[in-house]
Amino acid sequence: MKNSLLFFVFLLMAHSVKAQKKPNIIVIMTDDHALQSISAYNPSLIHTPNIDRIAIEGAIFTNSFCTNSICAPSRAVILTGKHSNVNGQIHNGITFDSSQVTFPKLLQAAGYQTALVGKWHLKSTPTGFNYWITMPDQGHYYNPDFIHMDGSIERVEGYATNLITDYALRYMEHRDTSKPFCMLLYHKAPHRNWMPDTSNFNDFRGRKFKAPATLFDSYENRTAAAQQEMSIEKDMYLVYDLKLYDTSGIIQDGKWSWTNFIHDYDRLNPAQKAAWDKEYAPVIEDYKQKLPTGKALVAWKYQRYMEDYLRCIKSVDQNIGRVLKYLDDHHLTENTIVIYTSDQGMYLGEHGWFDKRFMYEESLHMPLVMRYPGHIKPGTVEKHLVQNLDYAPTLLQYAGVSAPVEMQGESFAPLLAGQQIPWRDAIYYHYYEYPAFHSVKRHYGIRTNRYKLIHFYNDIDSWELYDLIKDPHEMKNVYNATSYKAIREELIIKLETLKTKYKDTIPDNFVRPF
Repeated sequence: MKNSLLFFVFLLMAHSVKAQKKPNIIVIMTDDHALQSISAYNPSLIHTPNIDRIAIEGAIFTNSFCTNSICAPSRAVILTGKHSNVNGQIHNGITFDSSQVTFPKLLQAAGYQTALVGKWHLKSTPTGFNYWITMPDQGHYYNPDFIHMDGSIERVEGYATNLITDYALRYMEHRDTSKPFCMLLYHKAPHRNWMPDTSNFNDFRGRKFKAPATLFDSYENRTAAAQQEMSIEKDMYLVYDLKLYDTSGIIQDGKWSWTNFIHDYDRLNPAQKAAWDKEYAPVIEDYKQKLPTGKALVAWKYQRYMEDYLRCIKSVDQNIGRVLKYLDDHHLTENTIVIYTSDQGMYLGEHGWFDKRFMYEESLHMPLVMRYPGHIKPGTVEKHLVQNLDYAPTLLQYAGVSAPVEMQGESFAPLLAGQQIPWRDAIYYHYYEYPAFHSVKRHYGIRTNRYKLIHFYNDIDSWELYDLIKDPHEMKNVYNATSYKAIREELIIKLETLKTKYKDTIPDNFVRPF
């Protein structure tokens, strides 16, 4: 009896130790990964078995959004748990204030080893990491440069997605196994100009992609949408974006496109160039034979865009598989949180566009899947409105670290545990980067489960309102519709409430519409 009692006490103690063991954390983030190009969300474009595995073994979020759909600001929000107006990173041109409190710093202070591998894109030197290796600015796809912690820059032969994963696995192999770790594994792909690994050239070749219903959007009753410069027809370069590198003189594409493509192309080694030329020579000839114009040109560009974009995604998914396999092989799966996300969404021809920035669904939506065995039930579908603002407090809670009051996000860990807790009924968004590349006007707004209200301001004063149930593609602005007057006024009050809550400033040309 005594021995049985001692054994029972031992089991309780063992269970307690296991329950209190801090989880490892891996946040895998890509740049500009469209939610619609993950098969867990949309099986019609591509099969992404490794990203899907995270969702199947954990949770998939169907209402995950960014606060500011542009690279550096989104990354700063994830680190700080604060909106752009509070953390200061309102657009890409600013150097991130790395003296701020970030979740890696708080984890580091709590005994975690912290690491950053890959794309940083915040200009300042990373802080709060025991180890980091990053790429200058956007980085390159082929034979990229890497910045080491001592400030030295090394050019490494290979393909960026593979190399970033190599560094991540090397870090895990040599870490201090007596401590939990948090690693940010940040890929360059699938950022413009979508240069695939040569090993993926066979993928998607010649496939006919069904064009989105809004590819030839006329932007009726949407003034700001009509004034952008991110059109596949007008703003997607033949040489830089679509790799039509031909010196015959037939293809005319402007100095910027040629110069920047050649800068990337010249990084390729002889074997890479041989594979590259073999792949794209038939594409160049096809274009020269057809010389498409108008809608035929848009359709041709769209097909080319999709081929290379999805090839980059294929490589990302393959390398995520390498990370998951490492966790399995080293018995780390059960105690490691794995998150896959992107800094924002991306247009894959919707509204005739590529890029992001707008508060419309394709760029506002962030893919988010998350696995934590024993804490997140496999197959969970999480429908609450969450934002990148919430990542920091969520990860801190799982690690047993209190989030500072200055963080504006909320932990969604209780939601994943099935708890019924008060939660937001609207998310807030603010985009600042204008005048700038792509010419998307400054705007802010809110999104609820059904409605979206947007105000474009600065050198424009334009309001838009969408009923996302009746108009999921956001083609009909009903802001001035009499039937939506009560909804409009309710949303404007909610918008002002959230602006105050998040300490955002009112634009100088703001005019209350009622």
